[in-house]
Amino acid sequence: GGGRLLLVAPNIVHVERELEADPHDFRLWVALHEETHRTQFTGVPWLRDHLQGEIQSFLEETDVDPVTVLERLREAAQSLAGGRPEGEDGEDGGRSLVELVQTPAQREILGRLTAVMSLLEGHADYVMDGVGPEVVSSVGEIREKFQQRRARGASRLDQALRKLLGLDAKLRQYRDGERFVRAVVDEVGMDGFNRVWTSPNTLPTKAEIAKPTDWIARVHRKAES
Repeated sequence: GGGRLLLVAPNIVHVERELEADPHDFRLWVALHEETHRTQFTGVPWLRDHLQGEIQSFLEETDVDPVTVLERLREAAQSLAGGRPEGEDGEDGGRSLVELVQTPAQREILGRLTAVMSLLEGHADYVMDGVGPEVVSSVGEIREKFQQRRARGASRLDQALRKLLGLDAKLRQYRDGERFVRAVVDEVGMDGFNRVWTSPNTLPTKAEIAKPTDWIARVHRKAES
């Protein structure tokens, strides 16, 4: 049916205490983010099946040959041991261990999944940022503390492990996705942004998440012509 929103209470309580946030306001603020996700999937009939299809395709491309996996792990270890910084030229520069052991087909699918998740997370963050004090009285304080927490990050060891395993991609999804949504809304309005939900063909690509004007040109100007 419409789905049911479930939250992991200990995780929420841990962060609200860390931020010294008002419990009622913080829990409502988080719930609004997650409720946005529920609305995305219930309000866009094709979205759930599209994502499930992409995930199924990803799993079908899994290479279970132990020799091949070990060889990729060895190459990954050598690449990471070289300490090449992110963005350096070279096929494996800046990649996580998870990305390095994937097949080329899986990387292509993962690129599409990353774009969709960036859109969904960024849209939910945009909705949260639009909430005013009439709904969550201490929203300004919560937003400021939460952004400071994200900016601080974790210890250097934790950051290295996150990068190694690809977990830092989650934070980039919030940041890049929210920038995409805000840029598109600023340019073509909320109705214009909502064209993103028309079909899988109007979803942004990973490149378009980083360059929203390309999505606007593809979806809007092509439609107008």
